[in-house]
Amino acid sequence: MVTRLSTKILNICIASICKSKQLDKAETVIVDGIRLGVFPDVVTYNTLIDAYCRFVSFDAGYSVLYRMREAGIIPDVVSYNTLISAAARKCFLSKSLDLFDEMLQRGINPDVWSYNIVMHCLFKIGKPDEANRVFMDIVLGEFRPSPATYNVMINGLCKNGYVNNALSLFRNLQRHGFVPQVLTYNALINGLCKARRMGAARSILREFREMGYEPNAITYTTVMKCCFQCSKFEEGLEILYEMRSKGYTFDGFAYCTVVATLIKTGRIEEANEIIEQMQSNGIEPDLVSYNTLINLYCRQGRLEDALKLLDEIEKEGLECDKYTHTIIIHGLCMAGNFVGAQQHLNYMNTLGFGFNLVAVNCILDGLGKAGHIDHAMRLFEAMEVKDAFTYTILVHNLCRARRFLSASKLLVSCLKCGFKILRSTQRAVIDGLISIGFTNESRKLKSKIRLARFLH
Repeated sequence: MVTRLSTKILNICIASICKSKQLDKAETVIVDGIRLGVFPDVVTYNTLIDAYCRFVSFDAGYSVLYRMREAGIIPDVVSYNTLISAAARKCFLSKSLDLFDEMLQRGINPDVWSYNIVMHCLFKIGKPDEANRVFMDIVLGEFRPSPATYNVMINGLCKNGYVNNALSLFRNLQRHGFVPQVLTYNALINGLCKARRMGAARSILREFREMGYEPNAITYTTVMKCCFQCSKFEEGLEILYEMRSKGYTFDGFAYCTVVATLIKTGRIEEANEIIEQMQSNGIEPDLVSYNTLINLYCRQGRLEDALKLLDEIEKEGLECDKYTHTIIIHGLCMAGNFVGAQQHLNYMNTLGFGFNLVAVNCILDGLGKAGHIDHAMRLFEAMEVKDAFTYTILVHNLCRARRFLSASKLLVSCLKCGFKILRSTQRAVIDGLISIGFTNESRKLKSKIRLARFLH
């Protein structure tokens, strides 16, 4: 009785020390305990497995299994569940499945939590049919599915594009007395929003509230983004204001989602108002917020204000990312300051960002739109890396300059490289050739386009 109690106290001490990440100290305590005749048990080692997986590495956690066996302690289902879960957390999904097989081979019977983790891994690696088979094994077998089982299934189905199946399962479970959790609703709402089924997403959101749950910023923002993606801007803003009026959590991410959408749709004044609300509510901007603000200022032609924000970002202890600098370069191009844009691109290189194709494409597009097509051509020739967008930009701008023969040659070159150009751009080149009397060239171009589609 004394030994069991002492081991229990040892385990409490080990758990507390491991939580504070002092694994060396935990090991020392175990050694001291053994000297005093207090021996670790499977719980002790399971605590170590979890701590090593979390704070050192998965391999370090796995090595504890060997130590257990050397000490004459047989690993149990918790030992393997801890390892399987750790592997899944670190995205070692195939390793999780291997561990499940190893557990079976060693005669350790899995529990419902083991199956839940395996389902999660199968969904993550894009094998929903296999995950569904595991689910059916649980339902038809000796285990009783837990709420977590249903949440894994619904979330996995949604993320793999089977939203209708997830919704059907959800309704079927409700009919059998299943009480959905916040995670269940959030998974469904997210899945419906990704499928752009805004009406269904809003319906689930209403049901969510009627169940007495409190939607958080992520829930609301997900539905709000869906509204914006479906061009339902007013409905999206209604959700924003509803969220505020009901006193729900409101963070910088939600503000930035709204501001970014308003900027894209040209509603600059409304974007300014939202920024002012954000600042008046005392929300500290993060890098995403700053990038949104910089984009807003560049769209308004307020380049000095945008550049001042770069200094403010540094004062806040944040680091500008590639996207920040690309926005600035795009803003300079919009203002016609191509020298400044090139200088800023060079400045990016000194910061160690390397080649930025998106930024170079911005300069290329800006030159073309400003009528500097020869300059754009020279830049294009000097580019070592190009993508489909690079070619599309130049072909489109050559058409704008009515240089259809050059556009045609570039289009053919693009197709030979295996890139795809929008059909509308291809049509512009063909129509342009016809308009200047080069009918034969337009027919030849059509044939080359058809051949390229066949080959690629």
